[in-house]
Amino acid sequence: MIRLENITKSFGSLQVLRGIDLQVGRGEVVSIVGPSGAGKTTLLQIMGTLDAPDSGSVCIDGIQVDRMKERELSAFRNRHIGFVFQFHQLLPEFTALENVMIPAFIAGKRETEARSAALEILEFMGLADRAGHKPNELSGGEKQRVAVARALINRPAVVLADEPSGSLDSHNKAELHQLFFDLRDRFGQTFVIVTHDETLARITDRTIHLKDGAISPSEAPTR
Repeated sequence: MIRLENITKSFGSLQVLRGIDLQVGRGEVVSIVGPSGAGKTTLLQIMGTLDAPDSGSVCIDGIQVDRMKERELSAFRNRHIGFVFQFHQLLPEFTALENVMIPAFIAGKRETEARSAALEILEFMGLADRAGHKPNELSGGEKQRVAVARALINRPAVVLADEPSGSLDSHNKAELHQLFFDLRDRFGQTFVIVTHDETLARITDRTIHLKDGAISPSEAPTR
C-alpha cells in the first residue's frame, strides 16, 4: 500500500531524514514513535504528499506520487489520503455534519451523496445525534471523532494521524485508539499514526522506531 525508498529531507543545513526505506501493507495499523526532533512529522507529511522529499520515491497504492504535479497531487490527496491531527481543526461556524461533508464537496460529490456518506460514518461512530451540533457544543472526544469522520468521508485508502490522541484524557484516548481498529476492520483502511503514546504504540500491528532521522533496526512484533 505504501512504499518509501531512500527518502531524505533537509531544512537548510539540518538533515531531518536520512535515507528512509519503509513499507506499510494494506490494512495495517502502524505507529511511528521516537523522540522529539526525530523526523516523525516530516516523514508523515512526505508520506501524505504535503511535503516533497529531497530525494527518494513515494509510492501509494501502486502510484508513484512524487512525480505528480501539484494539481494532480491535490486531487490524489483528497481522494486517497485522510488526515487526523492532534487538534481537531473543525470549522466553528459549521455543524459536525457539515464539517464532515467538506472534503466530499471538494471531491465534487453532490450534496445528497455527501450528506448520506457523512451520516453513515457519524452513525458508525455513535455521533448521529450530534450531527447538528457545532464544535463548541461537543466534548473533546466527540470533536476528535468528528475529525476522524471527516478524514474518512471520501473512503481514502490511507489515513495518516499525527498525535491524534495527544489532547484527550485517558478515557477518550482509549476510545479513539479502539476506533482506529474498528474502522480498519469495517472499511479496510491502512493507518499510519505518529504518537508519543506508549499504550497506542503497543497495540498497533507494527511499531516503527525513528531516531535521528533514521529507522531503528528494532521494531515491535506484529500485533
